[in-house]
Formats: sequence, structure tokens, C-alpha cells
Amino acid sequence: MIHSRNRRLRVNESMRSLVRESILTTDDFVMPIFVMEGENKEEAIPSMPGIFRRSIDLTVKECKELFSLGVKAVNLYMKVSDHLKDNTGKEAWNKDGLMQSTIKAIKDAVPAMIVMPDVALDPYSIYGHDGIIENGKIVNDATNNALARMSVSHAEAGADIVAPSDMMDGRVLTIREALEDSGFTDVGILSYSAKYASSFYGPFRSALDSAPTDDVEIPKDKKTYQMDFHNSREALNEVFKDIEEGADIIMIKPGLPYLDIVAKVREAIDLPIAVYNVSGEYAMVKAAAQNGWLDNDKTIIESLTCFKRAGADMIFTYFAKEAAILLNK
Repeated sequence: MIHSRNRRLRVNESMRSLVRESILTTDDFVMPIFVMEGENKEEAIPSMPGIFRRSIDLTVKECKELFSLGVKAVNLYMKVSDHLKDNTGKEAWNKDGLMQSTIKAIKDAVPAMIVMPDVALDPYSIYGHDGIIENGKIVNDATNNALARMSVSHAEAGADIVAPSDMMDGRVLTIREALEDSGFTDVGILSYSAKYASSFYGPFRSALDSAPTDDVEIPKDKKTYQMDFHNSREALNEVFKDIEEGADIIMIKPGLPYLDIVAKVREAIDLPIAVYNVSGEYAMVKAAAQNGWLDNDKTIIESLTCFKRAGADMIFTYFAKEAAILLNK
């Protein structure tokens, strides 16, 4: 005779929901947003169906709608005009730049929205790299100084949290000290601590025109600073260093293929963990759904819930608005 029957707790939806371990809510989402110059402009991103580049005025409108749906945080990326790009990234700390103007506009319109601007030089670089190039190499410390200037300018514009995604060594400490010295003691740092050199970023780079160039004198990819996807112990090393340097939130990127890293980091630290459901993951689900191979809505909710089950506290996802609508039903 069987005494222990696990199916007793799966008998119907009421019972399943009563014992459910991982709960997905709109509070878990951070929506990445692409911003472009101009007014009343919107451009579709072909490789990411349903995602757009928008001018500031339409970005503000989108943020109002997101907040009304329960999505309380956005992550900002700029489509920078080519004539503003160079090897120093100086446009990144222009107080009247596109990023700074966007931060101000969102905070003025939706003060309670948590604004997390991306901190990296690749959108501002003529080479498409996250750092400054010297003698054919991405230099670390000079890049850190640029990232610190960028972070302070974001804080001055009203950012709640800065999100360095560059993977330079020691940049969290340099940014933290710059923020403290400038009086921004309450501005948080969400550090991309375990960001892998991944093939899943392709649609994102096309959205911002930020892929590394084919210049023969510089690296063709980002493998000298982003992590090797063969490694997992290295992720813990990166995480512990960023925590020591003053990070408030730890990011793991990409997401679904790296749930083992999320779980491993969750076991090791108590800080909040963010995970990035990246553009390639989004594009694959959308492509399969459009071909009738997957159920779009069910796949979105299942995949996002997997992040929570693995141990993530927040999810950066292009599905945020769509998922919020589904959850609000």
C-alpha cells in the first residue's frame, strides 16, 4: 500500500497554488528601454518583435504605462548618433546628453519609477567596445575613470541606481568612491558581476548599433573582459570582489542558459540578485511563438518563473510589459 502520494498536492489549481514555492509578480520586473534622438519617434527593432527605440517623449509615455501596470523599474540604453562617438566616450557624461535628459524626463513624470541607467562605453565608442582602446587593447583603469564620470552624471540627473555592465576590474570601487565623493551616498550600484561573453546578445547590439567593429587593430569580440561561458567558479570570484567594492545588487547575464550560476550565487550571498533575460532569449521565444511552435503567453510566464525558482530577486526582461498584462489578468 502506498502511504506517501505526492499527487495529493497537485489535485487541482487551488491545491497547487497553496503549496507553490516560487511566485512571480510585477514587482519582480525591470524593463530595459531603448531611447533615440528626436521627438514623437518610434522605430521597431526587427530582431525583437514588440520592442522599439523611442524618443524621450514617447519613452516617458511608455514609462507611465509600465508603472500603471505595476512595473516599477526601468533600465535605460541610448542609441547614440555616430557623430557623437569617439574613443573616450565623453558624450556619456554630457550633462545635456540623451541619457541625462531621459533620466530627468522620466523622474519628473513618474517620480516613483526606479531609473537604472546602463553604465558602459560601447554605445558611445567608435569601436563598439565597453572600454577605451590604447595600442589595440581595451585598457582597464582609464575606462574605470570614464565610467565613474558617467555614473556621477547619471546621479546628478536623478538616477536611483547605476548599472555598470562593462566588466572592467575594480570599476565598482572606482564608481562607489566617485559617488561618495560627489555626495550621492544614496545612489545604488547594480553590478553586472557575472556577465558572460555570450552569443545571446545579438539582437541587443543591432538595436543600439554597438557591436565591436572589424578594425584589424582591436579585438573582434569582448572575451578579454566578459566571462568565459565554460566557467562557473569564476562567477563567484567576480561576485565576491564586487560586493567587497560596494555593490548593492549583483547581476548575472545572460539568464536562462545560466540558471546554474544564479542558483550557485544565491547559495553564496545574501545581497539581492538580478538576472537578465537577454535579447537573444526574447527573440527565440518570439520567433517560435510566431511560427506556432510555442504558446507565447505560457512560455513567457514559465520562463520568468524559472528565474525566481533559481533564486533571482529581480528580472531584467523585455517581456516585462507583456508579462505584467498577463499577470494582471
